[in-house]
Amino acid sequence: MKDFLNRFGDKGTPDNRSFSNVRSGTIVGLLSIGTLLGAIVGAPIADKFGRRPSIVWWNIVFIVGVIVQITTNTHWYQIVIGRWVAGLGVGALSVLTPMYQSETAPRQIRGSLVSCYQLFITAGIFIAYCINYGTETRQNPSSWRIPMGVGFVFPVIMAVGICFLSETPRWEYRHGKIESARRTIAKSYGVPESHWEVQREIREIKAKLDAENAGGSHPWYEVFTGPRMAYRTLLGMTLQMLQQLTGANFLFYYGTTIFQATGIRNSYITQIILGVINFATTFLALWVVENLGRRKSLIAGGLWMFVCFMVFASVGHFALDRNTPTNTPKAGAAMIVFACLFIFAYAATWGPIIWCIIGEIYPSRYRAKAMGLATSSNWIWNFLLSFFTPFITPKIDFRYGYVFAACCFAGAVVTYFFVCESQGRTLEEIDTMYILHVKPWESSKWTPPDNEELVTADALNLTSGARGIRKDRTDGQGEDRTESVSGPAVLGNQPTTMTGAA
Repeated sequence: MKDFLNRFGDKGTPDNRSFSNVRSGTIVGLLSIGTLLGAIVGAPIADKFGRRPSIVWWNIVFIVGVIVQITTNTHWYQIVIGRWVAGLGVGALSVLTPMYQSETAPRQIRGSLVSCYQLFITAGIFIAYCINYGTETRQNPSSWRIPMGVGFVFPVIMAVGICFLSETPRWEYRHGKIESARRTIAKSYGVPESHWEVQREIREIKAKLDAENAGGSHPWYEVFTGPRMAYRTLLGMTLQMLQQLTGANFLFYYGTTIFQATGIRNSYITQIILGVINFATTFLALWVVENLGRRKSLIAGGLWMFVCFMVFASVGHFALDRNTPTNTPKAGAAMIVFACLFIFAYAATWGPIIWCIIGEIYPSRYRAKAMGLATSSNWIWNFLLSFFTPFITPKIDFRYGYVFAACCFAGAVVTYFFVCESQGRTLEEIDTMYILHVKPWESSKWTPPDNEELVTADALNLTSGARGIRKDRTDGQGEDRTESVSGPAVLGNQPTTMTGAA
């Protein structure tokens, strides 16, 4: 967009300006820094004030950032400040949106619903590409103000729309709004409040909360020192890092170059083609995540992307004429095919499913903070890749793809050895699965303890202070009795040792 370059560029003549690496890096990087800070700060705010009000607030912050950007005329630093402010909103919402979805969705469709987060990200990217294509020929400020200004519309829709939805039942229950939590669960399942599924989920939430409360207060550093929390926090951060290191953004970055080999020289058309593939394929993820499960999908997707990048990098380095790509059309065509196959695999697996897992593996008391740390890892690596890729690619050209291929393979390995299967399980069952050290490769066959055993497991594993927990339950004849848990308990089909029945 020539008008944008002439107004804010710092190189060239007044009528033909461009950006230096420093200025372009600053404009790009400040958004990522804002997202990093927003992801971390947004978590404690959501814990204190609720998921819904926080989503409204951070959409407003994003809108302010957009306004700051589109109201400038010649001050490039105003663009930078606006992007930083908008980044705060993006970072916080990248935590809160999948968190809200995972805490509210019925377990049977939770994976598909959380995957919709990535679906609408790809939809937004595609819409942005189309708008950029439609405004590229404009020779006035509307060429860049329209694409920026459209960013004002969707936060308004989201902020207003969330006001018509309920708060998450897990946040409500933890803050004493038990009946409201029950109504929300019933509404999400589409059943009466007396339905057994609603009662089951309420009991599991209560069991977790009782065990947590018996263990005393839970300071922020328990995201690393809590039961199996260092494992899960580092796992979440690693998965988000590996999502960036799959190299999806690298392919978008090099898309213009490789598409030139087939005669497509308009970079906006290239973006639209890749955007269509990315968006359309993400629909497949909604089926994959619930029918193939999280583990199989990520392992298969990682290996698929590994093969695609090995071929892509090898052809690009050994066969493509990088100076004049049109001289090697077959090599360019092969690279395009494997670039599209890569995007297909990424959009169906690692793109959406990582967000699904991040929303599932943490217990309620740590979920906001742990998701904030995991998401901040995503944004850190997003920044590092966007900043350093322009410096790396001239040195090693398409061999850069071998780095991403190795990371894709590493992603499959990490998934196999460290990620438990969470398909069809409640969030409370997933938490129990991790604190009981269920082996990830056996997790799909693991049978969760029933409500009585679940409380016992939590009492013995959450904190030492929870060992004396007392719990209420109702027997088959409707009589209430209270039991205190003491000593070892063996879960599954084996007997559980319990003493102190009243």
